[in-house]
Amino acid sequence: HVGGRRRRRMCIRARAGRPRGGAAAAVGGLLLAVVVGVAMDPVAAGLTDAASSSAGSSVVATGGTTTVQVTALDMRFSPREVEVPAGDRLVIELTNGDSAVHDLVLASGATSGRLEPGETTTVDAGVVASDTDGWCSVAGHRLMGMTLEIVVTGSAAEAAPPAVEHQHGQASDATDAADDLDPGAEPDADFRAWDAVLAPAALSGVEQSGGTAHTVGGATTHHVTLRAQEAEREVAPGVTQLAWTFNGAVPGPVLRGRVGDTFVVTLVNEGGIGHSLDFHAGALSPDEVMRTIAPGETLTYTFTANRSGIWMYHCSTAPMSLHIASGMFGAVIIDPPGLPAVDHEYLLVQSELYLGPQGGEADAAKVADGDADLVVFNGYAHQYRHRPLEVRTGDSVRIWVLDAGPNRPSAFHVVGGQFSSVYREGDWVLRDGGSTGTGGSQVLALQPAEGGFVELDFPEAGTYPFVTHAMSDAESGASGRFLVTDG
Repeated sequence: HVGGRRRRRMCIRARAGRPRGGAAAAVGGLLLAVVVGVAMDPVAAGLTDAASSSAGSSVVATGGTTTVQVTALDMRFSPREVEVPAGDRLVIELTNGDSAVHDLVLASGATSGRLEPGETTTVDAGVVASDTDGWCSVAGHRLMGMTLEIVVTGSAAEAAPPAVEHQHGQASDATDAADDLDPGAEPDADFRAWDAVLAPAALSGVEQSGGTAHTVGGATTHHVTLRAQEAEREVAPGVTQLAWTFNGAVPGPVLRGRVGDTFVVTLVNEGGIGHSLDFHAGALSPDEVMRTIAPGETLTYTFTANRSGIWMYHCSTAPMSLHIASGMFGAVIIDPPGLPAVDHEYLLVQSELYLGPQGGEADAAKVADGDADLVVFNGYAHQYRHRPLEVRTGDSVRIWVLDAGPNRPSAFHVVGGQFSSVYREGDWVLRDGGSTGTGGSQVLALQPAEGGFVELDFPEAGTYPFVTHAMSDAESGASGRFLVTDG
């Protein structure tokens, strides 16, 4: 439970056998959540009535019933603490007064199942002998403080051991996928790396975002559909996670255009929980276009790109850190005016992975602690070390880099290479050697959500590694290679 035992009395008490009245009404729209694996656990799905006493304890049943009303609202349970006499049967009448889906899971194993906004259900906690914790099991909500304390009063409370916490939505003995990481492992022979090659701005609205584009009076309108989807995907050889994605990929589709272009983006929520969009490439009020929508709902987000640069987009539903860490991010590239053509353009999006169990969701506690297991380019550890990016000597190369975070900075560097031009956060830091004509750069330094590009050519054939020069992060997955052949 979060924050230690709270003794301030915020409880609602009721006389034995006499339930109290209704709780708060619902607000907001529908958000329906589904936990992977719940079908195998009918208790976690709320399909059975739990009436057992606190695990590992014994108490003489009083024959009485304490009924309390609890409301889920604003990422909190209200009240956050309830009292029950030792030996009483506890019945919790739970109402979801929030705009998001919630549930209540007790350490004893009793659960409400997932509740839509406005829905009410009864949780039968059984005969209670010891203090027990409860929480919302929707990803990230417990860490945001959505917890409930059940405090037992009377002489039996001090002697009884605490209830055993049960896991829901996954097996209690599920192992950490980080235990299966093998730095020397190779991906399968049929592994295909995320395509880092960028199409020119004139084509990207169709070819890279999967949408359509039309031009009127020199400005282009891009129509793009982004589908919030859950997808189990490999993130390192032999390691899989259940990602939350846009269009089934991490990063999501690349959007590219020019200053003055308009983007009409349709978000379709095909996932199991609420999701949203935040486009840094547009300046507009977030109140409506960035709101969270429920599974099955659709939202249209329209913005005009008035400033150039590489911009992040991401899900902004709370906890935002977990949604980004789970894969819900991508890049919008708005070319600066007069950007010259080059022989090759690539995109590398750095992000972190906080591994849960094999095939499971990200570990929300690791995300909150910033304890990343992997730091990667384009969603997979060392993928371009295994599948190098190929160029020829003398070719001009532009590498766009975005740090999606959610927590770590990036220091992009090409081993054996020198950057003739560096563009960062909307302006040239160095261009064609700078004012001296001989200037060079060794690193593109970015904080989370920052981006830019570097330009270079390779004078001789060979293998040129690229990394974040935060070397522990490079060793944790943020590395790749350019394979340069004679032109």
